[in-house]
Amino acid sequence: MSMAKRVLIGFLSFLLFLSLSGFGLAFAANRTVLNPDFVVSQLDRLDVTSLSKELLREQVPPEVTSIVPPQFIEELLDDVVTDLEPWIREQAGVAVYAGYDYLLGRSEELLVVIDLEPAKAILRDSLWQSFAESPPLGLDILSPAELESLFDEFYDDISRQMPATLEINEGMINTISPEIIPLLEQTRRHIGYLQIAYGVLIGATAALVAGIILLNRRVKGATLWLGIPCLICGIFAYVSTFVIKRLAGLLMAQLSLPIQLQDWLPQFLTDSLAPLEVYGIVLVAVGAALLIVSVAYRRGQ
Repeated sequence: MSMAKRVLIGFLSFLLFLSLSGFGLAFAANRTVLNPDFVVSQLDRLDVTSLSKELLREQVPPEVTSIVPPQFIEELLDDVVTDLEPWIREQAGVAVYAGYDYLLGRSEELLVVIDLEPAKAILRDSLWQSFAESPPLGLDILSPAELESLFDEFYDDISRQMPATLEINEGMINTISPEIIPLLEQTRRHIGYLQIAYGVLIGATAALVAGIILLNRRVKGATLWLGIPCLICGIFAYVSTFVIKRLAGLLMAQLSLPIQLQDWLPQFLTDSLAPLEVYGIVLVAVGAALLIVSVAYRRGQ
């Protein structure tokens, strides 16, 4: 084999390493952060009840806490959030899928429609239960029927002021924060580029493998030049997952996060890196097998 041919094969082998590395990252992204099913499954693991209670507790005005006993507020939030948890999880899934339809280019506009009617019914039952168990001072002399009638009148006035659905669209987001929509549009473009690159990398990898085989025309040489980039790329991908976990763990230890996120984030990171870790193991096995064939193969065979 001429020197020029060896140099060309070595160059193709190097390009194959780059192609496999890029494909591994794109593959992991498509299986995790760019996959709405993965995101929804991770949100289902999050302790929404405790996290929501803490957030709502911080939003209670001081005027209310100065009048209403803190224990009553605590019990009320516990009941309301616990009853609303299934609805919160369901609507979070709806929002995730609608948001990904926009980010992945399946929809030309960002529109999330959240149905509030089930929440209003659940909220009514939860509030009534707390109201009936601990009537406000002066109303405890009323009969249960009179108390419920008074509560229904009070809640109906509040319920009529609440819309039946909540629409989250680009106009609403612009009103809240004009910087978000340009950031989402930029993210959408980058995801589009990544999807194109994913297909290109698949084709490039197949072409490079075919090129190395055609240039070698021998099993021993072809398996050697294919096995080396596979093995190196697999080791690199596998080791990278441990390095990322280590660095992310050090970073999270320095952040002041709610206890629910402190328990959830490490597992989320592990699950996010799992496809890349498996990809690395598969490439190591393939690369090792090819090198073994290269060493053990004899021309007579």
